[in-house]
Amino acid sequence: MELHRNKQLVRRFVQAINERDEAAVGELASGELAERARLWVRPFDAAFPDFQMAVAALVAEGETVVAHLRCSGTYEGEWLGIAPTGRRFEDVDEIYVFRLAGGTIVAAFGVEDNLTRIRQLGLTVSGPGDHAAEVS
Repeated sequence: MELHRNKQLVRRFVQAINERDEAAVGELASGELAERARLWVRPFDAAFPDFQMAVAALVAEGETVVAHLRCSGTYEGEWLGIAPTGRRFEDVDEIYVFRLAGGTIVAAFGVEDNLTRIRQLGLTVSGPGDHAAEVS
């Protein structure tokens, strides 16, 4: 039953981010993670105002939940100093590992398929170590 509760907590956290509900994010996550999540949502929402994350799979063991998410959104505002293309990214895979304690999410780290996201948005990276992007 605890594993199911832990997965539900992560599912509610993703839902709170999708709904841009900063209060719920603060209730479901704690400490530095809660603040980082709130700080991430605002600028990402400004750049991709319709972004959504869908839960593709959740796997739980003890106080750890691994989430396979699929993220989609339309590039309508500046992101990381790059002008919007108006293009949409669809179903970009993201894998996050959440650590829970005391009924909240206390830590998370993830890997995102940003190469697919960049390609779908019509951006190219100039070269290794060069973060300048161009619209193609």
